[in-house]
Amino acid sequence: MSSTKFAFHTLGCKLNFAESTAIGRKLKNEGLLEVSFNEKSDLYIINSCSVTENADKECAYWVRKAKRQAPESKVLVIGCYAQLKPNSIINIPGVDAVLGANEKFNIHSWLDRILAKEGELVGACDIQDVGDFHEAYSLGERTRSFLKVQDGCDYSCAFCTIPLARGKSRSDNLENVLNNAKVLVEKGVKEIVLTGINLGDYGKGLSGGKGKELKFIDLLKSLDQLPGLERVRISSIEPNLLEDDIIELVSVSNNIVPHFHIPLQSGSDRILKKMKRRYLTKLYKNRIEKIKRLMPHCCIGVDVIVGFPGEDNEAFKETYHFLKDLPISYLHVFTYSERNNTKAIEMGGVVPKSIRKERSQMLRILSDKKRRQFYEDSLKSRRPILFEDKVKNAYLEGWSDNYVKVVAPYDKALINSIVYAELKAIDSEGRVEANLV
Repeated sequence: MSSTKFAFHTLGCKLNFAESTAIGRKLKNEGLLEVSFNEKSDLYIINSCSVTENADKECAYWVRKAKRQAPESKVLVIGCYAQLKPNSIINIPGVDAVLGANEKFNIHSWLDRILAKEGELVGACDIQDVGDFHEAYSLGERTRSFLKVQDGCDYSCAFCTIPLARGKSRSDNLENVLNNAKVLVEKGVKEIVLTGINLGDYGKGLSGGKGKELKFIDLLKSLDQLPGLERVRISSIEPNLLEDDIIELVSVSNNIVPHFHIPLQSGSDRILKKMKRRYLTKLYKNRIEKIKRLMPHCCIGVDVIVGFPGEDNEAFKETYHFLKDLPISYLHVFTYSERNNTKAIEMGGVVPKSIRKERSQMLRILSDKKRRQFYEDSLKSRRPILFEDKVKNAYLEGWSDNYVKVVAPYDKALINSIVYAELKAIDSEGRVEANLV
């Protein structure tokens, strides 16, 4: 087993990335050697995503890539798509094993069977039986780490399969989160990005099942006081769970950075109701205005879906103008795609794919304008920059606390350090040149 090599490829979100690295650590503890997915390996593991429009095609692509590199290798598929469609995946040519939501954390117990060529193996269970919380954090680069604190979702949005792939909402206990954060700080990590499926729901289904009732604000307050931790970033939070006390804490914190990513999905109240979202545009607008009132420099990212069933021209115009008028910083635009076992797939008013594509492009152009404006508004300000170990054309890249991409002339001493810099000018690649002060 000591000479057995494995390689990971991760699709999808930051949570998948954190889980891949945590599973990888377990396999290395079993004596396996991790290599790049571009190298020859005995076992290739694909951590799949169900959010992507062509999850099956993406999965098949990476399976073919693995088999081309090492025809005798074994290919294992895990992740959300593996939980939703295990029987479809096992029929993809080249796939040897599929492990669902529970079993992906027990790969080590399946290894002998997978590597012994016992034939096609499927380890899946009913999602209702998934209730354990499995801790995870990434440690691929010293600069930043994704720390999983929550999993699953109790919402039932009409377009989403994630509750079917991840199960009910559940959380890591506070003591364990703080212990993991301490480990990361000791390893030189400067920024921890809190991740989960419905992060603002932290406190539900606490692992261990006992202790006082906790909310996301309690977790933030504890991390804000953790010695040595320089930055905490919130990956994404639902607008109905982004309460005033969270915004107010971030506005006065030295550690929790001024950056929110807040899913909207539609700027039309009629469509939000069809989507079964838990807020309307008035609440969303109030949240944005409060953030900007307390933190004018705060970066605000937005998720939006175009082409949801029933989104006529009027509803899209509402969305476009709602976003255009809000002081947001960038958009993540998703083109609606049909998903089996969702309420939306049964709805009328299907939007032609050509119109979905056209609307997506309009919002992506708007996003570019919003980001450019946010960067221009940031010029001449003095911000703390965390420089990464990424060099391009003799320049180091880094990120300000409020999520402006920054470059400075290469200096090895800057790597994985936080330094203050004046933001000078936007370069030809859309990054901001920093003047170190």
